[in-house]
Amino acid sequence: MDGRVHEAPSSPLIESEDASVAGKTYPLTPKKVPVVRTRNRRIVTRIPVPESLPVLKQLRKAEPVSMTGQPLVVWDKAKGCHVSDRWGNRWLDMSSGVLVANAGHGRKEIVDAICKQARKPMLHNYCFPTEVRAALAKRLVEITPKKLAKCFLLTTGGETTECAVKLMRTHGLKVGGKKKIGIVSFDRAFHGRTLAAQMIGGSPALKEWIVNLDKAMWQVPFPDGFWVEDTSFEFFLKSLKKQKITPDKIAGVIIETYQGGNASFAPKAYMKKLAKWCKQHNIILTCDEVQAGFGRTGKMWGFEHYGIVPDLACFGKGITSGLPLSAILGRKDLMDQYPPGSMTSTHTGNAVCAAASLANIDLIVKEKLAQHAAKLGAFVRKKLDAIQAKYAERIGCVQGMGLVYSLHIVKPVKRKAADPDMAFEIIRRCVEKGLLFFSPVGDASVKICPPLIVTKEQMTEALAVLDEAIGEVVAEAG
Repeated sequence: MDGRVHEAPSSPLIESEDASVAGKTYPLTPKKVPVVRTRNRRIVTRIPVPESLPVLKQLRKAEPVSMTGQPLVVWDKAKGCHVSDRWGNRWLDMSSGVLVANAGHGRKEIVDAICKQARKPMLHNYCFPTEVRAALAKRLVEITPKKLAKCFLLTTGGETTECAVKLMRTHGLKVGGKKKIGIVSFDRAFHGRTLAAQMIGGSPALKEWIVNLDKAMWQVPFPDGFWVEDTSFEFFLKSLKKQKITPDKIAGVIIETYQGGNASFAPKAYMKKLAKWCKQHNIILTCDEVQAGFGRTGKMWGFEHYGIVPDLACFGKGITSGLPLSAILGRKDLMDQYPPGSMTSTHTGNAVCAAASLANIDLIVKEKLAQHAAKLGAFVRKKLDAIQAKYAERIGCVQGMGLVYSLHIVKPVKRKAADPDMAFEIIRRCVEKGLLFFSPVGDASVKICPPLIVTKEQMTEALAVLDEAIGEVVAEAG
């Protein structure tokens, strides 16, 4: 490895979770597409559906333009691995609703748990104690490593990373005074859309609106092996030294278990050295597991791949397979830093969401969905590697694990230059064929992340459609 960092073009509208590419939106003009009728896919109208235009126009009129980046599929029902509209179309879902529906869309067990709690009725209780919140907090502590001894339930992943910043910095102040307040994160990272979450994020363009950035929040290259070729831990230390950052200035390091936009994992040796270095310097290590948790990577928790346990871990998305809920778990001494009433949330452990989460966790454990993701993921990786080899000039690499993968779409002249336009077109073509993705993410990546209940037969069909769509787009591009 030569230590070089290869930067992909950035845009203020390209973000690691679900932003549209370079401000693109799908046109509202219905297009005639081939009819599709298979066991998993059904396309029988123009796309977008002419009858759906009033809904789409209403949304574009009433919502901000930032909400217009996704394919024009008006969801009416979502069940298992399928999404349907009201006009007879059915898509095989490769999005999991942005990595949420781990146990599948609309699982009866989760719906029943939601209905049972709602019919009590008890929909909200603030921070007053409830049995269902107690049961969920206990369950989460039980199924995570012993080190993660306490659980704080919130609503969104961004809230958990904000809380992590607060806890890391509070601890730093306690052990090192006002000098030890810095937070180290990584280039291309995505930790949420709120203030601190965006400041620790790794896209400079997304922080321009903040102007007065926290001067004690720093980013270093993420060791993905493609955009950043040097994946040694020594490169991490060199990056800190280059910015004149010493351990006595660092309160915490926060890292996505895998980088969401590109499904990029750090090397195991790197993560082990990072955890050891943090412990040596009394620096809190936080793993952002919002995308990775609950079986997505082929293990229950993504950090298990590295053989480490962080001091704090942030969870969300797959925690309920549908409803808004998140959690931060951590060491007892870190979680207990604030006195009663000073670290709470209006909707903490919402009763209906907590009931959904308990049912969801039961499904993931009972059906061994993490193990299924690992086994099926090996098959998916082999197929994706074959697709990458077939279109090597336009697919820079395949990254991922379990049931989350990313195809890095690049320009043919310079392989390390992202091609968001081609990525956008590949996804548009897939949607017209009945295969549902969210818009390109990260460095122009096509993200493949179906519900964990997806079958080998369904993935075989999905990958054949993806191959076909890429072939068409590449041929048209010349």
